[in-house]
Amino acid sequence: MKNLLIYGAYGYTGRIIVDECLKHGIKPIIAGRSAEKAMTFANKHGLEYDVFEVSEKEKLESWLKRGDLVIHCGGPFIHTAKEMVEACLATNTHYLDITGEYQVFDLVKEYDQRAKDKNLMLMPGAGFDVVPSDCLAKHLHNKLPQATDLTLAFVSKGGKLSRGTAKTMIENLGDPQIRRRNGEYEGIPMGKSIREIDYGDFSQVSMGISWGDVSTAYHSTGIPNIEVFSGTDEQQISKVRKTLRMSFMLKSRMIKNFLIRQMDKRPDGPKEERRDSSCMYLWGEASNGSEKVEARLKTLNGYTLTAMTSVLIAKKVFDSNLKTGFQTPSSAYGEGLILEIDGCFYL
Repeated sequence: MKNLLIYGAYGYTGRIIVDECLKHGIKPIIAGRSAEKAMTFANKHGLEYDVFEVSEKEKLESWLKRGDLVIHCGGPFIHTAKEMVEACLATNTHYLDITGEYQVFDLVKEYDQRAKDKNLMLMPGAGFDVVPSDCLAKHLHNKLPQATDLTLAFVSKGGKLSRGTAKTMIENLGDPQIRRRNGEYEGIPMGKSIREIDYGDFSQVSMGISWGDVSTAYHSTGIPNIEVFSGTDEQQISKVRKTLRMSFMLKSRMIKNFLIRQMDKRPDGPKEERRDSSCMYLWGEASNGSEKVEARLKTLNGYTLTAMTSVLIAKKVFDSNLKTGFQTPSSAYGEGLILEIDGCFYL
């Protein structure tokens, strides 16, 4: 019997992932930073649990030895992924996480050869970030293998951010938008890259953002020029541009910690009814200067989708259906992975 581990299981997205595990008859062994939250959540579901910070190396490795694969949900991952990945390599544990931070994908990729040497798979971004967009990128590249430019976009209809996602966004305040040009990262002012995008059922103004696909899509397709957009509105664009004047302040650790403390006072995410009534739209375009192809994808809301894709991938790993080393969703399982989830389809 193989054991699944979940770190950060009592957080908003972690709880949804645990619910998905239980639907499939999987009883994960959970852990997190808070003794009270971990104990309360574990007792509610009859789960084994442990309590530690990822920086506590001995406790982390001892816990990881109890399982075969971990789904890491304890973000912001820019602060926690390194310790978790290194502990996974030390304990021969497969690694999944639900990050969308391009820096984390680059970090985990550095461990590619060590993971291959140990026959382990390392796959950051096993949730909405970045399963559907990575599959869409692969789909477009398969349609136009000579593509030199890739543009991806997504928008939520009826959704709301979780507290954890908002904290990750706070960590990136004051930073430029990152896109890829000629295979290298390029930073431009946030709010500078704006375009109207036809998502299929509607069009919406969208703004360039620093999203995980600037790393993962490059790994999956090799396309050298990549930019990602997110649906927004003129009011939000105006706010982003105004914050440019305060970017030096927003980079301050003191300011970010204050905003994170304020965020902790808010509800931790949308209620189940709101999740069920919302969905995500994705659009993508690949071109090579003379030819152009595009595609549109509709999925479940990001949080429910994250639970379903991460558990789906975990089950594949348990069935020995995996590729070793650093992987993206589509490099391991192809463009059709997203279509294995009911409610996800191309428009």
